[in-house]
Amino acid sequence: MLGSAAKKLVRAVAVLLLVSFATFTLMYGNGPGIARAVLGTNATEADVKAEVVTLGLDRPLLVQYGDWLKGVVTGNLGDSFFTGQSVTSSLASRVPVTLTMIVLALVLTAVLSVLIGVAAAVRGGWIDRVVQFLAVLGAAVPPFIVAIGLVFAFAVSVRLLPATGYVSPDVSVSGWLESVTLPVIALLVGSIANAASQFRGAVLDTLSKDFVRTLRARGIPESRIIFRHVLRNAAGPGLTALSLQTIALIGGVVIIEQVFAMPGMGDLSNTSAQQGDVPVVMGCVLVTIVIVLVVNLLGDLATAAVNPKARTR
Repeated sequence: MLGSAAKKLVRAVAVLLLVSFATFTLMYGNGPGIARAVLGTNATEADVKAEVVTLGLDRPLLVQYGDWLKGVVTGNLGDSFFTGQSVTSSLASRVPVTLTMIVLALVLTAVLSVLIGVAAAVRGGWIDRVVQFLAVLGAAVPPFIVAIGLVFAFAVSVRLLPATGYVSPDVSVSGWLESVTLPVIALLVGSIANAASQFRGAVLDTLSKDFVRTLRARGIPESRIIFRHVLRNAAGPGLTALSLQTIALIGGVVIIEQVFAMPGMGDLSNTSAQQGDVPVVMGCVLVTIVIVLVVNLLGDLATAAVNPKARTR
């Protein structure tokens, strides 16, 4: 188990280095373009050349990446080209907001999708048809459409929850819950539908196995078969689906933060990308890569814990 975990960790670090270098090359490959974005369209060629030197963009790309990587290790991601603020401090105030929504949505997705998926697979009938319909609907309707509908229904018409803004739990726990409720629900709609459909398929596949028929023939209660044996064997595909759903949540939260005016990492990355603030965008990309790799690593470890066959990969 420890050997398998070590291999997965090494792979994750290798992927992090490869993806970060590729992204860094794309972001920092055009030094004059970056300098012109910082100075504005009215800057002269002489000003642009001077700014390239000032920003250190005239150095070889590998040297720039090496310096950036050293900064990552020490927690220094550089400074914004436009505000001069530390990228690390900017992310420190934004990442918790984004992670709050992602973690809440992921936990609720895991719990509800298991319950709904098992019910659809075991009960069948109208529950199964509803789950399959919602899976198609959830994949077809973009999160921002769901978000706008929620704002109109619960913030404009009923005035039950705030339409925009974020309240830190340090200020008010109740205010924090109210501020994240609609964004999390907007993320959940498609997430639960897709994950529940995957769990349903995994449970149905497991129920068709010979060992399930053997357990039933021995007179073991159906509930014990489902929750002790079937769920454990169906957990592998289910955990994989949740890992993929986390990536979808990260993509969806960027749009959701725009709709609800949440001061998260998605809003920061979108604003920085429009400005051409390369260090901030690179910091957001790094955090996103780390989140994805950590989730995949935890998913692989959880799969290995419930499925011994997965420990050798």
